[in-house]
Amino acid sequence: MNVLLVEDRKMARDCMTGYINASENFVLAAQTPSASMAEIICMKNKIDLILMDVCTADNDDGINAAARIKKKFPSIKIIIVTGMTTVDLIERAKKAGADSFWYKETEGDELIDVMNRTVNGENVYPKSAPVVKIGNMNTSEISERELEVLRLMAEGYTDSAIAKKLCVSVPAVRYHVTQLLQKTGYENRVKLIADLINKDFIVPDF
Repeated sequence: MNVLLVEDRKMARDCMTGYINASENFVLAAQTPSASMAEIICMKNKIDLILMDVCTADNDDGINAAARIKKKFPSIKIIIVTGMTTVDLIERAKKAGADSFWYKETEGDELIDVMNRTVNGENVYPKSAPVVKIGNMNTSEISERELEVLRLMAEGYTDSAIAKKLCVSVPAVRYHVTQLLQKTGYENRVKLIADLINKDFIVPDF
């Protein structure tokens, strides 16, 4: 089975390359750091399976790329691979038509097992995202609305701009921020966002 690896981080790329090369059923046919190049590679090469990262080079979104590839090449199997623990990634991957989903932090033999099961027609998805500790709070405690506010904060939006995008009042936005600061124990939103980004929890809303 010919595999295309889409991954922009060298350590993760080398790790997964090692898993593929050590396997019996898979051959690394091509690799690219950019999700936008994956579609082109599929046009020029025989690809059976894609390991697709979520956030790739040039801010290309792997889940959006997966959706485009599945429309043009429905027979190609796609596994979304990520180290990010944002809860909505699993649902986004399913809606895009990705066949399976795998977290990078788990063992390499588990990745090969997911690859084998996927090419045999199974859809392999975790039941939930891993729980990450952010200050005094577990990420599982963050509500959908709080996640929306956090993402927009991380993108640099002001409270008034967040309120406008979410169609809520400015006091409502500030209430959510206050609640998050109380849950995490952080003194200010800068420290909160820095920790979230450092732990790969916040990703842009593509």
